[in-house]
Amino acid sequence: MSNIEQAVAPTDFDQVQTTEETASPEHASTLQLGKRGLLLLSWLAPAAVVIVWELLARAGWITPQVLPAPSKVIATAIKLATTEGLLNDLGVSLLRAAAGFAIGGSVGFALGILVGFSRIAEAAIDRSVQMIRAIPFLAVLPLVIVWLGVGEAEKIFLVALGVTFPIYINTTLGIRQVDPKLIELGRVQGLGSLELIRRIVLPGALPSILTGVRYALATAWLALVVAETIGAQSGIGFLAMDAREFLRTDVIVLTIVIYALIGVAADAIARLLERRLLAWHPIYGGGR
Repeated sequence: MSNIEQAVAPTDFDQVQTTEETASPEHASTLQLGKRGLLLLSWLAPAAVVIVWELLARAGWITPQVLPAPSKVIATAIKLATTEGLLNDLGVSLLRAAAGFAIGGSVGFALGILVGFSRIAEAAIDRSVQMIRAIPFLAVLPLVIVWLGVGEAEKIFLVALGVTFPIYINTTLGIRQVDPKLIELGRVQGLGSLELIRRIVLPGALPSILTGVRYALATAWLALVVAETIGAQSGIGFLAMDAREFLRTDVIVLTIVIYALIGVAADAIARLLERRLLAWHPIYGGGR
């Protein structure tokens, strides 16, 4: 075993602590429930809310104009999916979010790497990035429309702008939090700069980077909602604005539910990436 592997290997104290955690009541209850039990438990509260909502709507305590019953929303979803292009609007929104996420994520990661490794780059870049980050989407929207119009470029730009900052901040933070002793050990072992970055710095920063990805996924949809309320001819946001004009609360609630489900799916993908890429990590690789 190399010196670097010895440095990152668990100590006897860590093994004792892991044994104690395994023997804890919390861990024992987790083992009894199992992964499927925990998954079902996580959906218990949303299911209860939907059931109560349906019962109150059927009893007439909630009027359809205020909040239609879940059964009505499901019927509306089926109708729109088969006759009025709901799937097309969903696909358009997903493509906009994906394009914006790819562009913004790349920019944020590149800037985070640059600032994380260089104090000079931090002095030159960070203050400007933080000033732009503090500007709300609605404040910058008129200027973006002047620059790019109300087409696809405007929507993708706003998504990319929102995605950039969480990834930038968490990438920078992750690099700065890598243990200096590991870096020094890598230098003692004769690792070059690129090998040092590839084998020590980036793996050590990966948990923070993936946390940034999770935040960025949520921000991407927030930015897209704002973008699709202005001049859009398709997309989930356009569907919601069109339904507002005709007071179709069932369609409005449907779009909210779609956003929520997409958010859950995106977070699940981010968690899957954490488990796959951080299988070596005691926290992320422990079947979280």
